[in-house]
Parts: sequence; structure tokens; C-alpha cells
Amino acid sequence: MELQTDLYLADSREQLRQLPDHSVDLIVTSPPYADQRKSTYGGIHPDQYVEWFLPISEQLLRVLKPTGTFILNIKEKVVDGERSPYVMELILAMRKQGWLWTEEFIWHKKNSYPGKWPNRFRDAWERLLQFNKERKFAMYQEEVMVPMGDWAKSRLKNLSSTDTIRDNSKVGSGFGKNVSNWVHREKAFPTNVLHLATECNNKNHSAAFPEELPEWFIKLFTKEYDTVLDPFMGSGTTVVVANRLRRHAIGIEIIQEYYDMVQKHFHHSELTLL
Repeated sequence: MELQTDLYLADSREQLRQLPDHSVDLIVTSPPYADQRKSTYGGIHPDQYVEWFLPISEQLLRVLKPTGTFILNIKEKVVDGERSPYVMELILAMRKQGWLWTEEFIWHKKNSYPGKWPNRFRDAWERLLQFNKERKFAMYQEEVMVPMGDWAKSRLKNLSSTDTIRDNSKVGSGFGKNVSNWVHREKAFPTNVLHLATECNNKNHSAAFPEELPEWFIKLFTKEYDTVLDPFMGSGTTVVVANRLRRHAIGIEIIQEYYDMVQKHFHHSELTLL
């Protein structure tokens, strides 16, 4: 099967309407944050952000397959010395729209520069919100397993009696664990905290994220020849990684400079582009 990558120079609010219903397996995107990057995207005030985003998420809900997943990279903004609640308001509004807020991942920027303000320290993390249409969705957890590492060497060295049975949780959640099950395993499942540096190959975009970020979610939620969509393509990290991992990709970008940048990358790399 031939891979297909479709790039559109357009406003997502308009271009998404042209995509068929239930045609996308995974959406991974980082839209403009509230009142950020004014020189590039014009900025959206936190008070208007939910109203601005809901027509877009309505179209994303339509184009996503019932088994699909939507990963939204977003971050709060401080307004007048207080965290704006616009992200929480957006989550609540999207739930009313029909989305299920199934998980929240944290991207820990492990090389974030130190710094402080009068009443806070520098953020070293961002949210990655997971939304779904149905409670059962495609997920390939084995694809993102990690080496057991030092945890196995220390934690599994001297097992207690309770480590060899499915002991009940001490916090009353009812979920137990048999720690001895991991003695001879070489890999473990990761947590929902992703420790990735902010460095990336592309220095020409104000908010490019590292390739490892979309790669992790593409591996977790899709298989080869599935379709990955980024409605705020930017420097094209998501679509480039999707193509490299042999997924069909769709990218939408409103800024000519960034669109041309991605087009140029595909042609120079001789990647599949239609």
C-alpha cells in the first residue's frame, strides 16, 4: 500500500469540513495557546479561547473514527498573577460536546532552563490531554514499553512476602499488584509522564516540539497505514514522524511560511507527498 501525506495551506476551521466522517485514527496537535505567539498567529485571549476552539473540536469529533484518539498539547497562561482556568473550561466544554476525557499525560521538559518570577518558578511541563469518542479505542501499549532499568535491579532484588501475591492497594483503590511478576522481564510499561528534552531539529518555528513526542503517541494509538491528523501543523513534526512510521498523514497550516517549510522538507527528503 502506498503512503499518502496531504498538506493543506488553509484555516483548520474551513479545511476540516472537507475531510470525510470517521476517517482519522489519531489527532495529535498543539494549537496556539491563549494569547501566545501574537506576532505569528494573532493570539487568542484566554476569555475567548473556548469559544474559538469548540467549532474546531466539533469537526475533529466528526472526522475521528470511533476507535480513534485525540491528543491535545495545551498549556495554561498566567493572567494578572493567576493561572487562567481556560484549559479546565475547555475540557468541560468538550465533554459537553461529546468528547470523553480519558487520560492526561504530562510532558516533562527535562532540559528546561531555570528561572523564577516574583511569585512562581518556571514551568517545566505541559499537558497532553487525551480525548476519545468511545470508551473502547485502539491502543497498542506494548509498542511503547521501556527497559526495566535500575528500578528492577533495586526493587526486585529482595522481595517481601506480599510481593509474591496480588496484594490490595494501600490507598483503597482495590487494584493490587504481584511485584514478582516482573522479576524476569526486560521491559515495563511506562507511566503517563514523558521525560523529553525540548530540543528539536527545527529551529525555525516558535513552538516546535521534539519528534519523540508525537512518535510516542503514534506508536501507542496507531498501526501502519492508519491516518494521523495535525490540524495545526506548524513546522510539520507530527506529519513527518507519521510518514517515517509508515502512517498516512494530514497536515493543515494557515501560515504560508510554515507550510512552505514542510513542503520543502518532504521534497528534499523524497518522502511520500501527494
